Amino acid sequence: MALTAQLSCLLVLMVSGQAHGFWNSPGAQGSGPQPLELKEVFKMFQIQFNRSYSNPTEHARRLDIFAHNLIRAQRLQEEDLGTAEFGVTPFSDLTEEEFDQLYGNWRAAGGDFSMERKVGSEDWGELVPHTCDWRKKPGIISPIKNQENCQSCWAMAAAGNIEAQWGIKSHQSVELSVQELLDCGRCGDGCQGGFIWDAFITVLNNSGLASEKDYPYLGRAKPNRCLAKKYTKVAWIQDFIMLSDNEEIIARYLATQGPITVTINKALLQNYQRGVIKATSTTCDPQLVDHCVLLVGFGKSKAEKTVSSGSCHPSRSTPFWILKNSWGAHWGEKGYFRLHKGSNACGITKYPITARVDRPVKKQQVICPP
Repeated sequence: MALTAQLSCLLVLMVSGQAHGFWNSPGAQGSGPQPLELKEVFKMFQIQFNRSYSNPTEHARRLDIFAHNLIRAQRLQEEDLGTAEFGVTPFSDLTEEEFDQLYGNWRAAGGDFSMERKVGSEDWGELVPHTCDWRKKPGIISPIKNQENCQSCWAMAAAGNIEAQWGIKSHQSVELSVQELLDCGRCGDGCQGGFIWDAFITVLNNSGLASEKDYPYLGRAKPNRCLAKKYTKVAWIQDFIMLSDNEEIIARYLATQGPITVTINKALLQNYQRGVIKATSTTCDPQLVDHCVLLVGFGKSKAEKTVSSGSCHPSRSTPFWILKNSWGAHWGEKGYFRLHKGSNACGITKYPITARVDRPVKKQQVICPP
């Protein structure tokens, strides 16, 4: 944590000082000596995230990309309407194009599969609590995973959804195989992206899902080597549904039934550090969703007093969603992030999908009378 604080401090010095004038073009690295602050920030970034480069030319190129990302982070900081902080992250030496190629999932939007939305149900309860955080209930939310260089967010979100729903209904904690979903999916190309609904259909077709311990994650897919029949199933689903695009209905289901999967626009996440992202449709288009995550809770940030014109004014608290990501615990808020609740931030209401779990029904034995 101390290193991250130093990085943030140096970022302020770099962005507010000479970097704006120096880093004004993609080829700026060859125009003279680098600012000392930037070199130090980049060196610390390499240490913290274990980065090394094959040659001096590649090092210089990554330094240039790093500088532009810090300036972009500063711009996002100024544009955000919430409490989000942007700066150095594990992805600060990647271009936006590289980040999209590694972590984007344009197939996540749902393809041509049509699902009827569930508008609401009396079984979900009438009142929505002020706060909800399923992380606080033991055995429901599994540890943060890292998809690495595999576009498996869809499989990780789906597995996380089933884990949570299974834990709530059966009171048994399970950690499920993401690799089985990658290897055995019908429509996805494994690490080339996939669909939430395809993951659920895979579980139905395979009559359950194996454990992570038995069928561990490899960070690469083997689509022609589905090993589903080899391992014992530890969780099952009966079907899956898509909820209404109404945030209050989503909140009610989340509070009374458990975590669900959502598909969002990840545009602001490359540089995200902490806080509540309150984006506009310009900075984070709600129609261009390309990343699947697990929605685990909601709440409100504490109101803070602000001083202006010599007077002290109370500010309003910020409502937010809590989401579980799949980029490791060193990203964001220990692997999680928060989006503003009530403004369809980054398209969170576009595809809210959840499995409904249950044990398989035992078939009754038919005996012919003598």
